[in-house]
This record gives sequence, C-alpha cells and structure tokens, in this order.
Amino acid sequence: MLDPAVFKAYDVRGIYPTDLDEDGAYAIGRAYVDQFEPRQVAVGRDMRLAAPAIAAATIEGAADAGAEVLDLGLVGTEMLYLAVGDQGLDGGIMVTASHNPKEWIGMKIVRRGALPVGGESGLLEVRDRALRGFDRSEGQTLRRVRTVDVWPAFVDRVLGFVDVDEIRPLRIVIDAANGMAGAMLPPVLERLPVEVVPRYFEPDGTFPHHEPNPLLPENREFIVAKTLEEQADLGVAFDGDADRCFFVDDAGEFVPGDFVTALLAESILAKHPGEKVIYDLRASWAVPETIERAGGIPVVSRVGHAFIKHLMRKEDAVFAGEVSGHYYFHDFSQADSGVVPFLLMLELVSRKGQKLSEILRPYRKRYFITGELNTPVADVPLKLQELKERYAREGRLSHLDGLSVDADGWHMNVRPSNTEPLLRLNLEARSEELMEAKRDEVLELIRT
Repeated sequence: MLDPAVFKAYDVRGIYPTDLDEDGAYAIGRAYVDQFEPRQVAVGRDMRLAAPAIAAATIEGAADAGAEVLDLGLVGTEMLYLAVGDQGLDGGIMVTASHNPKEWIGMKIVRRGALPVGGESGLLEVRDRALRGFDRSEGQTLRRVRTVDVWPAFVDRVLGFVDVDEIRPLRIVIDAANGMAGAMLPPVLERLPVEVVPRYFEPDGTFPHHEPNPLLPENREFIVAKTLEEQADLGVAFDGDADRCFFVDDAGEFVPGDFVTALLAESILAKHPGEKVIYDLRASWAVPETIERAGGIPVVSRVGHAFIKHLMRKEDAVFAGEVSGHYYFHDFSQADSGVVPFLLMLELVSRKGQKLSEILRPYRKRYFITGELNTPVADVPLKLQELKERYAREGRLSHLDGLSVDADGWHMNVRPSNTEPLLRLNLEARSEELMEAKRDEVLELIRT
C-alpha cells in the first residue's frame, strides 16, 4: 500500500498500514536510490510500533537498488542527520512520524549534507518512481547492509556545544512523552550536574500518557503542572522523534518558540560574534531585535526546514530558529536538533544566575504575540486577496510566504497550510490591547 497522499511538502506521512505499509516502504527506499543514485545511505527508525518493519523494508529496497546501507537502528532524527553529515554519506532516510498520533508512520528523507528532500527538491520524483512499483526479484543479488553505532559520537557532539563546568545543579522536569528523548537523553544527562525529574522516558509507540506533540496545549498540561509541583527551575518537553524541545519556566508558563530563538541566538552570538542568524517570518520582533543587540546579523526566511537549511548554507549562518520549535546549528550538519537547545538553555540559565521567568520578563513586557491561530476557509486565494486589499493602506506588504503586513505598532503573517484549506495567522503588537484588537479584527475578516 502506497497512497500518493503520503508524500507531503517536506516528508512522507500516513497511517499504517492503510496509507503506507512494508511494500510501500520498499518502493520508496528503492525509488530514492534510483532517483539520486547514492553510493552510501543511512536508515534509522524511531520507537513507533510499525517502525522496525517499515525500516527493514526501506533498507531492503535501498539495498536492492544498489546502495550500501548503514543501518543505524533505533535513533532520534537528529542522529540520522549527524551520521549523514559527519560520515560524508550520500543521504539517509529516517523512519518516523514525528509528533503525529500512534497510528501514523512516515519518513524524513535527506540527501548529502543532510539536506532535506521535499516537494521542490526531488520528493515528487521519488513518489512517481515508487508508485510505478518494483519487481523484488530484479533487485541486487548481493545486498550491502551493515550496522553502525552512532550513539557515542552523538553524545560527544551535543555536549560540545556547552561548557559543562558552567552548568549549575538545576532541578529540571523532563517529559519525554514515551518518545525518542527517553532513549537519547540518559547518556547525556549522566555527564551533567543537574537534578532531573524524568517522566515518560520509556520509548513506547502507543504513547500511553499523551500524544508527543507539545505544541498542543492539552499535551503541555502535564509538564506545566509537574514543573510547579516539583518547584523546578524549568520544565522541558520533547516531541516524538525528539528533534524539537519546548520549555516551561519556573512559574509554569510556556515559553514561545520566538523567545527561545531570541535567547539561544544571544547565547550563540556571545561565542560567535558578528555571525548571521536566521529566523522565520512568523517570529516576534524579539528575535531580530535581540540578534542585532547581541551584535549579530538577522536574516529572515520562509517557513519550513527545507528553506531554512538552504538559506543557512547560502548565508553561512551560525544558527536558525523557527517558531515551531525547530532549532538549527551550523556545527550540527546545519540541521535541527532537540538536545542541543536543551543543553544551551541549561547553560544560559546557569550563566545568568537568574530564574528563567526573570530572564523572560523583559520579553513578556515588550512583545505581545498571538501564537499561531488556524482557521478553515473555503477559498484560500480569495481570502488572502481580501486581506491584502484591507491592509495595504496600513503597512508595508510582503509576499515572501503568504501575506505579511508590517504596520505601525503591530505586524502579522497570514499563510496557507500546505496540506489543508487553512489560513495560519501569527500577529504581534507593542501592547496587549493593540494585539487583542488587531487579532480579533483580522480573525473576523478571515472568518466572514
């Protein structure tokens, strides 16, 4: 089974086995090698119940097409990126459905240098080849597959981003959501002087406690309550494949990705002064203003890891952050990691000698953001045109990604979903009153 709809803008995702099964995975693995002709590729998998079978079929398909396959086994997505980048491989496939519910399975596919394969960079061609099907009897008679252990190198690399001696014995609550963070963090934590309250560290693809998607408020209720209960310095929640982490401060307040990007940018620029930092166009003014104040050069990007990773290489940027919780590092194969920002936050709080809520207070007093608000619409292009006509007289317009308006005291971005008839609104103002007024005004226009 291989439903063409599983091929999304940035990855492969569908329900197992009705949308994607082992035969479909074999076809994707084989089509990927046929399309890009790699000599060596890595394949990893997460803890989802179908992942071992899907990964095995993917490996078989890639090997039948003539590639040498490095089987990484159970790893986080960022570990696959690191293996591809550090070992000079021609590409890789990570079997994961990230933060999706337990019924889902999927793949994140990269080329040499851990560059993503998306709809504009070869994924549609892989789709077309895979849908034509393959005769398994015509594969390579001698399959070249070997097992590779990337864990020691990964632990050393992520710890290299911080000065462990500067990290104080902070008390931290960590919600691994029964995802890959529960396997990835212990060998890192044992080398840190922190006191950890671990929760849901057992990798379990049934996700018995809650879905591994901390962006949804209902999935953050546990980490917020536990951080307060334990009187912790901060709480940290990871998504399913652990390539994103989210923070809760000591007062139990969720930290938006905009503010995390600003804090991490300041920390990184202290070590790499004058470098470029990329942020996505949905972000708060807090991000470019903090970058400039820290002596860096802010560079705005379209939303999405494919665009950001390309721009990082073009601009030779040291760091990039997205509102959605993806953080990218030049010295991590210019790829995103969930563990590195976790470590940098520990170092930052330790160095400043303040509570995280105190560090964030200036941001929360100055920047008032809505977060991302999604609204179904019947005609996306028509609604975007209406918004353009309505706000053209209020501020400067940009069409880098959807519609952006930069006005006096407030700005917004409205962009269509890649997969659904939705408009996504992100809006910010210099006062809470103006933010609420403009939010309600724009939402009314979108919904009518």
